[in-house]
Amino acid sequence: MDKIKMTTPLVEMDGDEMTRILWKMIKDELLLPFIDLKTEYYDLGLEYRDETGDQVTVDSALAAKKYGVAVKCATITPNAARVKEYNLKEMYKSPNGTIRAILDGTVFRAPIVVKGIEPTVKTWKKPITIARHAYGDVYKASEMKIPGKGKAEIVYTAEDGTETRELIHEFDGPGIVQGMHNLNGSIDSFARSCFNYALETHQDLWFATKDTISKKYDHTFKDIFQDIYDADYKEKFEEAGIEYFYTLIDDAVARVIRSEGGYIWACKNYDGDVMSDMVATAFGSLAMMTSVLVAPDGTTEYEAAHGTVQRHYYKHLKGEETSTNSVATIFAWSGALRKRGKLDGIDELVSFADKLEKATIDTIEGGTMTKDLALITTLENVTTVNSEDFIKAIRATLEKML
Repeated sequence: MDKIKMTTPLVEMDGDEMTRILWKMIKDELLLPFIDLKTEYYDLGLEYRDETGDQVTVDSALAAKKYGVAVKCATITPNAARVKEYNLKEMYKSPNGTIRAILDGTVFRAPIVVKGIEPTVKTWKKPITIARHAYGDVYKASEMKIPGKGKAEIVYTAEDGTETRELIHEFDGPGIVQGMHNLNGSIDSFARSCFNYALETHQDLWFATKDTISKKYDHTFKDIFQDIYDADYKEKFEEAGIEYFYTLIDDAVARVIRSEGGYIWACKNYDGDVMSDMVATAFGSLAMMTSVLVAPDGTTEYEAAHGTVQRHYYKHLKGEETSTNSVATIFAWSGALRKRGKLDGIDELVSFADKLEKATIDTIEGGTMTKDLALITTLENVTTVNSEDFIKAIRATLEKML
């Protein structure tokens, strides 16, 4: 068969460790034999980020804004141990955080559901998509250890020098204090991304904060969402037959556990961080979780929700066999190719992305899978394969479809 032609490149962001190895296997086995692949390549491996002073991460995000669609491999966010291991010039920030800040995007994470990998929560029948506001809160907080007796205040100094103060606490001994912030503009972007994604995927949207306790901070999130919904999305939601639903975060958790799934759950930054891991694990595995960054201008970046699989990489370097699950990375590529195909009107590319995902799921449901899934599957007589053989098994299934 002739290779599928692309007209506009994807922005390709390569990554680190075992996921970088899988990245090349996926391209060689599942993409390049079938697609005349066009990408604008950026190496976000830690060594090259260090070489460029992390400018390559900024450049990749700007390229994503230019072309509209990007696909990203998992990357290392260095801690002190990594700085020493890689002899880095500095402890660079999270590439994901840098890209999210530039794109002003919202992260949508959803489990990949396959037969034989059953959710821990028995009522869940459909995927639950977590929409995480990827700005502010505790992740941009300033913190202080209070050594002893004294007064802690929040102070806002306006441009004209006028001060506004709020007492945090009168300390009578040692303690701790934290100052968080957010931006109305970022919350606005978060809300619009959530409403647009709900319309695009035809799913209900839930949103939850703790506005009864946080009457200014959390309540502002609630108010901005409601104002935007009423002004710009209420009629569109009603026409689409989908619902926007607000409740308190503790009520949302109780409702989620009792639900069948099949909706988007929008969360503030910390809630989304915690709940996305809970949902992923309850559905089976972090390696079976898609992650899509959607910006208000429509720029979309696809990635796996997991890390770089360091332990398997060290085994790989020793020449030992690994059985690493590549499903989330495959789905990052298929998601990006589908989006590119839709934007450029290339039906063949959209169809290929659909078939690649179905081939991946059919391979697992047919009993061929990596070790992590073999340990939790309810299927009988499964075949556990190594990293490369799993991808080759998917290729064999895909070729039959094509």
